[in-house]
Amino acid sequence: MHKDRNIRGAGGVELLIRLSSLWMEQSRCLLSASHLDNHRLWDPNEFAVSCFRIIMYSIQAQHSHHVIQQVLGHLDTHNKNTPRVRAGIVQVLLETVAIAAKGSVGPTVLEVFNTLLKHLRLSVDFELGESSRRNSASSVSSGRAKESEERIVQNAIIQTIGFFGGNLPDYQRAEVMMFIMGKVPVYGTPCHTLDTVKIGHQGTKRIQTMLLSSLIMVTSGFKSKTMAAALPPLFLDPLFSISLMEDSELRQLVLEILHNIIDRHDNRAKLRGIRIIPNVAALKIKREKISKQDVAFMKKHGQQLYRHIYLGCKEEDNVHKNFELLFTTLAVLTIELANEEVVIDLIRLAIALQDMALANEENMPMFIRCGIMALVAAYLNFLSQMIANPPFCQHVSKVIELRNLDAPYLLPEHIFRDKCPLPESLDKEDRVLYFQTADMSECLAGPGYNAERLSIPYVPQVTDEDRLTRRKSFVDTISLQVDILSNSLPDKSQLAEEITFETLKKAIDTTGLEEQEREKRRQVMEKFQKAPFEEIAAHCESKANMLHDRLAQIFELTIRPPPSPSGVVSISAGHTQHQSVPVYEMKFPDLCVY
Repeated sequence: MHKDRNIRGAGGVELLIRLSSLWMEQSRCLLSASHLDNHRLWDPNEFAVSCFRIIMYSIQAQHSHHVIQQVLGHLDTHNKNTPRVRAGIVQVLLETVAIAAKGSVGPTVLEVFNTLLKHLRLSVDFELGESSRRNSASSVSSGRAKESEERIVQNAIIQTIGFFGGNLPDYQRAEVMMFIMGKVPVYGTPCHTLDTVKIGHQGTKRIQTMLLSSLIMVTSGFKSKTMAAALPPLFLDPLFSISLMEDSELRQLVLEILHNIIDRHDNRAKLRGIRIIPNVAALKIKREKISKQDVAFMKKHGQQLYRHIYLGCKEEDNVHKNFELLFTTLAVLTIELANEEVVIDLIRLAIALQDMALANEENMPMFIRCGIMALVAAYLNFLSQMIANPPFCQHVSKVIELRNLDAPYLLPEHIFRDKCPLPESLDKEDRVLYFQTADMSECLAGPGYNAERLSIPYVPQVTDEDRLTRRKSFVDTISLQVDILSNSLPDKSQLAEEITFETLKKAIDTTGLEEQEREKRRQVMEKFQKAPFEEIAAHCESKANMLHDRLAQIFELTIRPPPSPSGVVSISAGHTQHQSVPVYEMKFPDLCVY
């Protein structure tokens, strides 16, 4: 080795020793990997795991990330190898990460996650490719075996992502959460990292499930001092967009991620299972006074949270687990983020859910309606004991007792039991079986709570997030055109209506209309006086957005070039095409026809 003039004294010797040791570490990793390749020792991989354990324990902690880089590079080299070989390399990577986690992982954090997510995508592609080939070929058993082997690769990758992310400091973990969320394909939004057109709906759902499962692993044990830092809009908005998907499994994963982030005192284990808790104090719930930062967070994002809980409850494919997770979400929000104003909002949300199940304007299945009723009962029972209001507790307990006697299907212990008999209908007139707004307002009257706001019904506002979901059907896209056509045509029944004295009397008498108008104005004024500013702003914004969308649709339908007998010029695939319109097919205005 030649002498370098820039390296002098003890410092230069120490640098040479470090460089030589680093070169030896990399060489050792490369030799080990080549040896394992030549002798096919990645499957089974017990020997490979032992080799890299020895390497990791024999080097200094600050150089551990170099070994991780070598294993990642080797995984890239073998990206088209058999699933078991790739799974063996990923498991070795997990072992090296486990040893290096408490020490230095170096500047390669996002590189590790990027590489793992890339191989997760490749594994899903291979799995879907095998599935399609299996459907077209006769060998079913071999196709299923390869598909299950790909699941082994995927599970190993998710486990590695979770272990690695779970041992990072909070500031790096928040960065990784944002990074993974940026990879999740959301319907209706551009996704630069995943081409969802090629993999189709099944592949997109599989990718979403895998990445959300990775997020659950990364967010497990994550504790942020403020919700604004843990749930920034760039993370919260796409997460909520996925929660509106018509897929119960994806909605479950989203709620579990929210639980990991919001529950900072590990109370979820005590709230496991949706049920009527007889004594909440016995659970020894841990909580702290809500901070000013979290109060500001709820003022800004509270309506968004309530809206997604409301919409998530009425999905027709909800199962027992969905209602359990929704109950836990409401309970954790109460523990971590509820001051007096939020408590009133949550009660309004519960009343709105009860009214939605009773009105059934969307023709929900009876199981979903009873499940919503059971969710409301379980939550109000929990909330009344958490705020320690005896009259409120007494009202809730009285309704639950009557349900036990006359309508057990409205309680979680019965409706979520196998083969629970369902009623044919829910009787609105049987008021004693339902929680009454007036009674709860009376219970909460006094200092602390603005009980007058309970009289303002909660209505979730329509936002741009609906465009990101699969809710809008083909019928919705043509509804505007149908409305325009139907409104432009006169109703024959109205034309043929017989004009009588009673008809004229009703037309002249406007007292009823004036009373309705006065009541309408009173409700609007009351809402703007008592409703929170965030709710009013969301209401006005949603109206403006709906008006803008409707105008855009009208302009799209009306502003079109008129037909011409000489032909219409259209452009498709870069070529101009002339489409001739016969004169007898053209529609002229009435003034031009004689």
